[in-house]
Amino acid sequence: MQRLNPPVVGVCRPFKLMYVPQGFEAIDTGVAEALGQLISELVFSTPETMLETAAREKPQAVLVMNGLHTFPGNHLEQVDEIRRLGITTAIWFVDDPYFTEDTSTICSHYNHVFTHELGCVEFYRALGVESVHYLPLCVNPAMFHPRRTGPQYQYDIVFIGNAFYNRTELFDKLAPFLQGKKVLIAGGFWERLSAYEQLSPFIKNGFIPPEETANYYSGAKLVINIHRPWGAGQDNRNSFALPSRSINPRTYEISACGTMQLTDVREDLGNFYRPGYDLDTFGSAEELQQKMDYYLKHEKERRLYAVRGLHTTLRHHTFTARLPHLLNIIGAQV
Repeated sequence: MQRLNPPVVGVCRPFKLMYVPQGFEAIDTGVAEALGQLISELVFSTPETMLETAAREKPQAVLVMNGLHTFPGNHLEQVDEIRRLGITTAIWFVDDPYFTEDTSTICSHYNHVFTHELGCVEFYRALGVESVHYLPLCVNPAMFHPRRTGPQYQYDIVFIGNAFYNRTELFDKLAPFLQGKKVLIAGGFWERLSAYEQLSPFIKNGFIPPEETANYYSGAKLVINIHRPWGAGQDNRNSFALPSRSINPRTYEISACGTMQLTDVREDLGNFYRPGYDLDTFGSAEELQQKMDYYLKHEKERRLYAVRGLHTTLRHHTFTARLPHLLNIIGAQV
């Protein structure tokens, strides 16, 4: 970590911004800590008190994270009133395209829309939003970083996430291979597995907090990354059936923990990581099994992938590296 020398944070700009978190610690903490370094004054608000806080604090701009799940029914009315106060508003959608049924109605209430999903940029423009920007997700290295872990976190193979159908299909096929290895499969709904009885010794049900997730990533030899499916009706509210082209936050988080990652492929993966150098990829259960077997037996190669992925992440994919672009855009109108 000392040799990697992450880039120095840029000059703190004179700017007063109000930030409205979404209630997901891994992202909210990273955004807040980065903004605290990048701007001169940062104000926080809850979703319920957005208008009240904006009227009192008079920020130059308001940044809302996602606007889903934890936001009250009068969220959009508050945003409209904030705009009438002459305050610039921006939202960063980080669950795209899985909730287009909701984001399609939210987007037009904001001056600026940022999305982590490449496939949603033209979608929001077609809905009449003039300022739409692709802003990929990234990682908070203060939360996800290499660490020494106890034996309770040390596994051969780790996967953390909910049991979407493509994930259960994959693990059902891998079940025989995983026997005799130290494996962790953590998250919700894994009773959907056809091979649940066979895989149940590996399963830890329920939500894993970010810090705990980082411990498991750091202690693993290999971490698998399987993106969720985007089809409408498949645990999604993607009623517009927009395909997902961008990588998930887990891609950055695994690599930030200094562990080798095996991931399925999204269209823009190569714009952020070099497959075959920073991480490795798979296109089927058979290919994943073959690569897991190989890398578990070749520690030196595994460690090289891990350190190269870590280096790329710290140099290019942190919130302090990502957010100046957002600030340049929303600051241009105030």
